[in-house]
Amino acid sequence: MKDPLTKHRWMRAAKCIALASMCVMACSLGCDRGDHPEQLGRPAPEFVVNDGQRTVDLAKLRGKVVVLNFWASWCAPCLEELPSLEAMQHELPQVVVLAVSTDDDTSAYQGFLAQHHVDLLTVQDAAQDSNKRYGTFRFPETYVIDKSGVIRRKYIGPQNFADPEIVSGLKRLVAQ
Repeated sequence: MKDPLTKHRWMRAAKCIALASMCVMACSLGCDRGDHPEQLGRPAPEFVVNDGQRTVDLAKLRGKVVVLNFWASWCAPCLEELPSLEAMQHELPQVVVLAVSTDDDTSAYQGFLAQHHVDLLTVQDAAQDSNKRYGTFRFPETYVIDKSGVIRRKYIGPQNFADPEIVSGLKRLVAQ
């Protein structure tokens, strides 16, 4: 690297790589980008889902912090994050984790719940009406909704919901 121009290009490339790495790390902690980032700070779209086993009305969860997770049993990244959602739910019982399955195959959904002993409030929305209200069509996608029903965070892709930064943020919302 005796040529100063080559050294300059290398250093500029290294800075670009470092900046890109920081952006990726920031998004992995709770990226708020996506098709509908304008939803942050706005009221969460309400919905009622009845899958024949259970009825869930998002409006009835007002007054609690809700972690709304859209997932499907066929979605590998969804399954990757599911244990951390359960761990976080056990650590923060005052937070409601609502896992809305978008499976269109009821037997696959119910079989998955039974086989994996899923211990979350979950409901199947085969028509996918609830996730459409959020503009969510790629899974998993998760929204953190405060006690007033306002969207505070949007997570795209699988997260480690047992991560201390996520847990700390949820604790702050609970304390408000």
